[in-house]
Amino acid sequence: MAEQRRVERLDQPREPRAVKLPRFDPEAFGRWSEGIARSMGTANFIVYMTAVIGIWFGWNTLAPPSLRFDPYTFTFLTLVLSLQASYAAPLILLAQNRQADRDRLAMEEDRRRATMQKADTEYLSREIAALRIAMGEMATRDFIRGELARLAEELDEASQRRQRLERRQQEKATPRTADQEGLDEPRDEVDGDFARDGRPATPRRTEG
Repeated sequence: MAEQRRVERLDQPREPRAVKLPRFDPEAFGRWSEGIARSMGTANFIVYMTAVIGIWFGWNTLAPPSLRFDPYTFTFLTLVLSLQASYAAPLILLAQNRQADRDRLAMEEDRRRATMQKADTEYLSREIAALRIAMGEMATRDFIRGELARLAEELDEASQRRQRLERRQQEKATPRTADQEGLDEPRDEVDGDFARDGRPATPRRTEG
């Protein structure tokens, strides 16, 4: 069977026909427009344009009438300048839009980097605070020296108490002699009652 023709319905809109337009590279056109706008925004362009207009005026004013291509009122020059202005304005706007897009991307990148730097700074601040707290809880050199000095003093005091206790035990274990039983004075090292080895010293006898 032959293909049935598609019946157009009046209750549906007609599909628009695809119009093929010439394609061009927007990036290349943008670079070209930026180059034109950059060249038009220089002093050289103003000087060259002024020189061309001056030559145009001089030729169409001083040249023979047969050689003048744009006599007075300079209609053709006005048309050229109008065309130049009509094309220059969109090109400058296009260049400005591209520059604005670049500035926006640069600002977003700067904002992203600033956010990252802020986060890194806050992280480093927290780490430094944690290190300070940890260093405050650790034993410092001065604290260790003080503890060692206090421990040495306690050891010295314990050694002295042990020596006094041993001395008292020796006094109780050593028997008194007959000459020393009548003495009420307590024995001590100052009077020489004890020898260096802890035994009671023998009293010296006087001759005569």
